[in-house]
Amino acid sequence: MPTRTTGTTGTSRAGLIADTALTLLAERGMRGLTHRAVDERAGLPQGSTSNHARTRQALLEAAVRRLAEREAQVLAPGELPADGAPGSAAAGLARALHRYLTGHPELLVCRYELALEATRRPELRAFFDAAGRQFREPLVALMTAAGSAEPERHALSLVAWAEGMMFACAAGSYHRSVPTEDELRTGCAELLRGMLGVQAADHR
Repeated sequence: MPTRTTGTTGTSRAGLIADTALTLLAERGMRGLTHRAVDERAGLPQGSTSNHARTRQALLEAAVRRLAEREAQVLAPGELPADGAPGSAAAGLARALHRYLTGHPELLVCRYELALEATRRPELRAFFDAAGRQFREPLVALMTAAGSAEPERHALSLVAWAEGMMFACAAGSYHRSVPTEDELRTGCAELLRGMLGVQAADHR
């Protein structure tokens, strides 16, 4: 949760505004995200958020950008194994997913708020999709290294599995029973085995 800060630099103030926007999205939803609410919650002088992001679109873009940065720290797509071994891939994906589900559920709520808003705002949709490429492209590379004949399609299946797991555990009927890392690894290995036709269940 952002703390009240005075005397911030331009860079740190921008980060504070974006982080506060995410906090408000998680707590109050899209209707609770206003320039004035960000100022009040962050302890900034009135008008600070408007000076940084003059329009609602600009404020939403700042939130999307910061969400992508924070998700990248949690999911760490750059840590995915490069060898293409299905067991290593399943272990790496399960570790990142479990870290997200258990440590940062509020970011998932922000993701869904922003994703739904993007369906109503074409200009935000393009921005949201561009921010998401940092996660899609490593999965395509992973599936290519694993020997997939259709890496784009198989990456989509991986994304759909992960997104479905995240929604079920953050906002769906499994929100009180997050799978263990071993359970996630088993599920991911089963998916990879079905797509690649190899024994992906060896996690060692």
